[in-house]
Amino acid sequence: MSTDPVIADAARDAVLEAEASALDDRDPLSHHRERFVGAETSLVYFDGNSLGRPLAATAQRLDRFVREEWGGRLIRGWDEAWMDLPFAIGDTIGRVAIGAAPGQTIVGDSTTVLLYKLVRAAFDAQRAADPARVEIVVDRDNFPTDRYLVEGIAAERGGRVRWIEVDRRAGVDAEALASAVGPETAIVVLSHVAYRSGYLTDAASLTRVAHDAGALILWDLCHSAGSVPVEADAWSFDLAVGCTYKYLNGGPGSPAFAYVADRHQDALAQPIQGWMGAADVFAMGPEYRPAAGMRRFLSGTPPILGMLAMQDTLALIEDASIAAIRRKSVALTEFAIRVADELLAPLGVELASPRDPRLRGGHVTLSHPAMREVTARLWERDVIPDYRDPGGLRIGLSPLSTSFAETLAGLRAVEAAIPR
Repeated sequence: MSTDPVIADAARDAVLEAEASALDDRDPLSHHRERFVGAETSLVYFDGNSLGRPLAATAQRLDRFVREEWGGRLIRGWDEAWMDLPFAIGDTIGRVAIGAAPGQTIVGDSTTVLLYKLVRAAFDAQRAADPARVEIVVDRDNFPTDRYLVEGIAAERGGRVRWIEVDRRAGVDAEALASAVGPETAIVVLSHVAYRSGYLTDAASLTRVAHDAGALILWDLCHSAGSVPVEADAWSFDLAVGCTYKYLNGGPGSPAFAYVADRHQDALAQPIQGWMGAADVFAMGPEYRPAAGMRRFLSGTPPILGMLAMQDTLALIEDASIAAIRRKSVALTEFAIRVADELLAPLGVELASPRDPRLRGGHVTLSHPAMREVTARLWERDVIPDYRDPGGLRIGLSPLSTSFAETLAGLRAVEAAIPR
């Protein structure tokens, strides 16, 4: 092999390009990529775990909705379809993405609002049943919204937070959770996939740990729904919340979904009482009477426009299957790590995600002191990752819209942007 570094680099790049091309040729999901707006351009998109690309079919759906449903049917649309949409799409999410039987999932408010509703409702129910249960357990590296809400709810309801210390390059395991829960635990709040490291938690095992302590558990599925398999019913989830603008491609600010297991629905009193959650929506009665089932977890008028885009991706996920999507996700992240080891490790870049694919979700974080500046440089060059402190360049590889060639092109751009 040549000792000339230029020739050696060219040979290395040729090998990587050949590997990426071969992987794309063998990829059974590769034909779906052309269905996404912008996928035909040279822009490298490494942020599908923050905001997914839209499908071309979605532009047609939105146009048709404005002209025909909204413009043509006007307020009749509520009686004809829209009132049922939070439940119909919720059931689709349950079936396609989170392993939930019908009647347990709705689409409604933002992630933050739904988290507040369910954590507060669960805390109140647990404390009413046993006044000793005053603790909410959460890890220090959970997504900021989750941590902020837990602190606020604990202060509001006279409870307290029990913190789990966690390795930022990994996540919460069964041993750490077991040491934190006990007879004072009301509810545990954890993320299935850690937003920073991509650590994939063993949700079934941790749910059992929480239940063994008499606690309820809420799973944040924001970084897993549509990317990794979830079995909410089989794993005995109590509660879950997830956003729809990441791997479900619902668009900026699209409404989140909430899952409440059948066994808890009529026992939980959600705290934001609105007309849409009443037993008789149009009675406009003098007092609030909660609806049975999942309707009671709604509050205000459903955000119909925000529910439109995700329907196309849900149909695509169902067609492709979440198992095939997971296999592609593992292959993409494995390839990204191999390329990073070869191109970036010699420049001082470290892997800040689990190396074992069984412990990793759909994104990879690469660590270097200059990554904030590197991210800014990459954005100027139409290479779009995102940045997370401390020094983390986060690469979100959405299996349905990301190719191996795109992944290689982006990582070569990272190599060029790292200061020497």
